[in-house]
Amino acid sequence: MADDINNNEGVDGEALPEDLQRLLARAQASDEGEDVYDETEESDDAEEDDVDDDELEEEFGNAGTGVDAGETDEHGGALQLKEFGHEMRQSFIEYSMSVITARALPDVRDGLKPVHRRILYAMNESGIFPNRPHKKSAWTVGEVIGKYHPHGDSAVYDTMVRLAQWFSMRTPLIDGHGNFGNIDGDGAAAMRYTESRLAKPAMELLRDLQKDTVDWQPNYDESLAEPQVLPARFPNLLVNGCGGIAVGMATNIPPHNLGEAIEATCLLIDNPDATTEELMGVMPGPDFPTGAVIMGADGIREAYETGRGSITVRAKAHTETTKTGRNRIVFTEMPYQVNKGALQEKIAQLVNEKRIEGISDLRDESNQKGIRLVIELKKDVIPQVVLNNLYKFTQLQTTFGVINLALVGGTPKLLTLREMLQHYIDHQVDVVTRRTRFDLKKAQARAHILEGYLLALDHIDEVISIIRASRTDTEASERLIERFGFSPEQTQAILEMRLRRLTGLSRDQIEEELAGLRRAIAYYEDLLANPEKILAVIKDEMREISRKYADKRRTEISAQGTREYNVEDLIAEEDMVVTCTHAGYVKRTPLDTYRAQKRGGKGVQGVNLKDEDFVEDLFVASTHDYVMFFSNKGKVYRMKVHELPIGQRTARGTALVNLVPFAEGEHATAVITCRTFPEDEYLMFATSNGTVKKTSMAAYDRTRRDGIIAINLRDDDELVNVRRVCEGDKVMLVSTDGKCIMFPEGDARPMGRDTTGVRGITLKDGAKMLGMEITDGSGDLFVITEKGYGKRTPVSDYPEHKRGGQGVFTIVMTEKKGQLVACRIVGEEHELMIMSNDGVVIRVKSADISQLGRSTQGVRVMNMVDGDTVSAIARLEDDKGDGEGNDAEAE
Repeated sequence: MADDINNNEGVDGEALPEDLQRLLARAQASDEGEDVYDETEESDDAEEDDVDDDELEEEFGNAGTGVDAGETDEHGGALQLKEFGHEMRQSFIEYSMSVITARALPDVRDGLKPVHRRILYAMNESGIFPNRPHKKSAWTVGEVIGKYHPHGDSAVYDTMVRLAQWFSMRTPLIDGHGNFGNIDGDGAAAMRYTESRLAKPAMELLRDLQKDTVDWQPNYDESLAEPQVLPARFPNLLVNGCGGIAVGMATNIPPHNLGEAIEATCLLIDNPDATTEELMGVMPGPDFPTGAVIMGADGIREAYETGRGSITVRAKAHTETTKTGRNRIVFTEMPYQVNKGALQEKIAQLVNEKRIEGISDLRDESNQKGIRLVIELKKDVIPQVVLNNLYKFTQLQTTFGVINLALVGGTPKLLTLREMLQHYIDHQVDVVTRRTRFDLKKAQARAHILEGYLLALDHIDEVISIIRASRTDTEASERLIERFGFSPEQTQAILEMRLRRLTGLSRDQIEEELAGLRRAIAYYEDLLANPEKILAVIKDEMREISRKYADKRRTEISAQGTREYNVEDLIAEEDMVVTCTHAGYVKRTPLDTYRAQKRGGKGVQGVNLKDEDFVEDLFVASTHDYVMFFSNKGKVYRMKVHELPIGQRTARGTALVNLVPFAEGEHATAVITCRTFPEDEYLMFATSNGTVKKTSMAAYDRTRRDGIIAINLRDDDELVNVRRVCEGDKVMLVSTDGKCIMFPEGDARPMGRDTTGVRGITLKDGAKMLGMEITDGSGDLFVITEKGYGKRTPVSDYPEHKRGGQGVFTIVMTEKKGQLVACRIVGEEHELMIMSNDGVVIRVKSADISQLGRSTQGVRVMNMVDGDTVSAIARLEDDKGDGEGNDAEAE
């Protein structure tokens, strides 16, 4: 993308039309005083586009016109035949250039468009200063359109209104009195009702205007003169920014803090080779009048270095808790150029369409102290989730597309930050130099007059005698010049001198004034002779402006915005109890819903289930963890824990088939939670026929909506369990007939994802694989039967075998205790959550369960009512903060 349209490229990197290139070259040549004759119009290429008048006359004659070429109309003008397409193209190019150079784009020197400049200049000429009363806005608009801006009055008034709005301009240039609109989108009152005057900072843009600091141009009817640019004693292009759409190009420059922009300018004056990083050290980024938060500095840096960038801006929000325990989200700062009224309507629409849930009320409590948009939340709604949805679907988060396009010497150019500042510095050097020359010339002229006064006073008697003896002023002037060598200016001043100037006191005053002028002349001459001193003056005067009008930064720049935000970034991390039932229902419930109980407790109602449904899986995971559902068909589906539906303690949950695209006959049979997918950690698979397979976790770090293959199963086999395993771990396989085998994980070599595996345990008499546990050789193996009997047996009691054996007994099986249903490796620090088919859950410390040998029957762990059986268990860390007790109630 080219930065300079002079290079025959547009701001989007595309070549400009040939005619527009030609016109740009012609306009620039005209500015430089060169011959603007365009030789290309007579080139061979022009023959296709331009049609000679004679050819037109020869081809068309007077057909359909009733006139011949060269005839005159009723006003005496000569009629000319032109090709219609050429005329339209030429007219559009001229219109385009007018819009680009004289309407839509700001000048890089003062940061103003022509309409802005004319409003400020007209008010300055009319004496509507900050220290004077406000004047009717309609009067000012009339002055502007009558003298300088030949366009509609509404366009001028709308511009003046924006210059007075605190939420549009970082440093307002108009002091408005009356209704000038608000951030809710309400328009200003009619110009006959409002009053206005120049704001104090605007006077700094106009300062020294009458000291020949800028060039002037005639107004539209050449009856008056207007400045081509204002002196602009602070970098207004950066301070107030600018937005505009021209033809084929647009500008969108964000506002900045006045003090920071001045310091950045001073830094570049001191160090012309300053980098973008150094400039951002004093001016870190845009400073919007409405505050808000810029998410990250990458977009800012790109805009400063290339002239284009994208800045993400978020409304500033915080959470409050009401007396009833509910939460509310309060927004106190809005993104720049966001209509707060339209924003509220959009939020209400999203709530009605149920695209955003959890909002119970929306009200605007904004007042003169500031913005306060309050969103009341429903009970038990997580504020971060609602906030994230608001940022996603509304203008509470917007993107500001930076386009630093401005006119440089009448030509639109895309500018970097350094270029914008350097062009402003060059302008200030020119302003201060011209001002100094003006002041020097004025001081020299005054000193010359005072020197004549002193010479006349030294010879006052003779001067008076010559004047009295002269018949006319001209004769007196000529005789004084001849006698004393006065200049015409001095003689004129002497002739107009009053008699009171002859006193001694007046002479002292003249000498004192002359001495001061000579010092000033020496200062001005020294200033003009030393450019570095002019730069020092620029810095001193800008910093004085900063001390007067600069305020604190309003927009915060967040370092966390350098990446895309996922939903989980705004979700509080907390442990959840995830429950999966046999019928395929899943939910997550906060862990602190349950509290620890003594062994043998009755438990609490954990979930209400349908008839013949029971809980199959229960585990604890963080909301930021991944949860992988392994199906009985050997496929795996991945999602985040926070994406699971949250439910009350007694809620059944949501059907898993609504979350995971299971095929017919497919259901979840194993679940793994993890935060990352290490290359050196593995998943160990176990199937109902006793097969095991080990695969690196990195093979599963991918997501497909319809799942991916986790293990290749035989037709008569199903996946039973999946566990994480590391080097040196031991694998324990437990079968339904009460047998267990333990072997090193190294006996199962790593395999690919789409493989079958090897034999892990030999099963007989219709037994099936019950479960698989991984251990490092420590801890206890906890097993429980369907009637609630269980025990802990040290892992060290189990002999280590080779993979594929039959194993040894882990519990004595009896009809009273029922079949073995579950197993877990536990330690003294663990707790167990045990759930029955009827949905009753108990939370018990593993230390409260008896530790017995392998060949024992176990003890009662959970009292079971008739017809109910144990269905699932989960292991979790002991929470030392939980209270103890036998009462079956949730906290």
